[in-house]
Amino acid sequence: MRTPKIPGARIVQRLHRQRYGPFCLHTALDGPVPDSNGREELVVKNPASGEELATIVCANQEDVENAVFSAYEVFKAGIWSRAPAIQRAGVLSNLARDLEVRVPELAKIETLQTGRAIREMTAQLGRLPEWLDYYAALLRTHGSFVAPTQGPLLNYVQRVPLGVVAQITPFNHPLLIAVKKIAPALAAGNSVIVKPSELAPMSVLEFAEMAISAGVPQGVLQVLPGYGRTVGKMLVSDPTVRKVDITAGTETGRSIGRIVGQNLASYTAELGGKAPIVVFDDADPQSAANGAAFACFIASGQTCVSGTRLIVHDKIYDEFMDLFMKKVQSVTNRMGNPLNPKSTMGTVISLRQLERMEALVQRGVGKILTGGKRMTGTSALDGYDFSQGAFFPPTVITDVPTEDDLWREEIFGPVVVVTRFSSEREGVELANACKYGLGAGIWTQDLSRAHRVSAEIEAGLVWVNTHHRNDPSSPWGGMKESGIGRENGVEALEAYSQSKSTIINIAPVEETRTVQDWFAEEDGTEKRYG
Repeated sequence: MRTPKIPGARIVQRLHRQRYGPFCLHTALDGPVPDSNGREELVVKNPASGEELATIVCANQEDVENAVFSAYEVFKAGIWSRAPAIQRAGVLSNLARDLEVRVPELAKIETLQTGRAIREMTAQLGRLPEWLDYYAALLRTHGSFVAPTQGPLLNYVQRVPLGVVAQITPFNHPLLIAVKKIAPALAAGNSVIVKPSELAPMSVLEFAEMAISAGVPQGVLQVLPGYGRTVGKMLVSDPTVRKVDITAGTETGRSIGRIVGQNLASYTAELGGKAPIVVFDDADPQSAANGAAFACFIASGQTCVSGTRLIVHDKIYDEFMDLFMKKVQSVTNRMGNPLNPKSTMGTVISLRQLERMEALVQRGVGKILTGGKRMTGTSALDGYDFSQGAFFPPTVITDVPTEDDLWREEIFGPVVVVTRFSSEREGVELANACKYGLGAGIWTQDLSRAHRVSAEIEAGLVWVNTHHRNDPSSPWGGMKESGIGRENGVEALEAYSQSKSTIINIAPVEETRTVQDWFAEEDGTEKRYG
């Protein structure tokens, strides 16, 4: 019997759930709204308003142990690890299509839990299906090979999965970085366990449910929400885990690296950054100013490749700075509610982060040209009350010594220090005067200089006349203290697998009996060893 329609009634569909918990094989029967059962809980808040978004039931030690155990059992069963590559590719393609449909709502969830502008999150998430499609395509085309081993031997080399792999993802790009890691890990046939940031876990938990619906078997992708110091540490410490892949700060990377090394597991770590932007005197000033503003203030400066050290040639300095400061003021004037598509920049992740950043900026080092203090007024764009959230304006500081923390340390906010240089050598030296080496930008119209300086800058990623361009085919990772290993590309797929060499003797039986008999008694025929 059809339910009668009630006049004026409507179904209200919520954007996200009010409660989330561990998404694991052993908790599947608990349903989408789990009981805490003695587990710790945390509350995810909107950094732009302080509104409580959802309660997260954290994983405990038993959850971690059960998740790793079930991941290993599923891996050994071969339901995914030994599935034909074409089957895994089909599932990833299905997931890509499902993700395309949900981009608008997932972008809103990202904005709510991170405070980042909806324009950013919609554009960023709109590209995520590309990662799933790319690794699906690699599965369909990336073949094994036959090694040219000497003698009557057939030596074929395959890539096989590692087993159970753990991933720890950050708050700044919650779903982007998770998908960048999950896609190659699943493509390779591993069982994957993700520990998302406690500050922004909702989109990753939603994605895991989507993956199962798209055909990823239960237990192949699990998510353990909670704090890094507890859940993360327990997860990476388990010797069953054969690879750990993290995006985090450098000190966290060192700490986890020690644990992973004890277990002789593989390790990929995308860590801190302090990207230089070098503007040469032949650069187009307007393009460089626009590009530098994007590099410095996209994601509220909360990316590991954010332009944080602006190094400008003397001959173009005044013209460039005039254009750059106008752009900075324009960005500031158009900040508003992060859910407003016209808003240029959102919040930082929390008031705690804002206070740490403000204290560092307000020490009296250098000259603050603009910004530097928490925003508390109302938006000229839409009247939004900035005092509700962790809003910090684009901040530009000059005259900062290269020995100071503003120059040396990752601030992770919309703060850039500016300095001059007079020669190419000096520009390169200033760019490299840092312990980090993840990303860097160069602005020049001299093609020879572009190649020459790119080669000399100590960074895993160098952009020329652009910044922060990313693609699933393009390796992403750092030098020096910015980490080890690479995301993206064939390199990432191979990092989630290992080679297996099978050598088959194809010599006739007679030859095998005689020529290959090392301990033969009757002849002095030279034998092969190795």
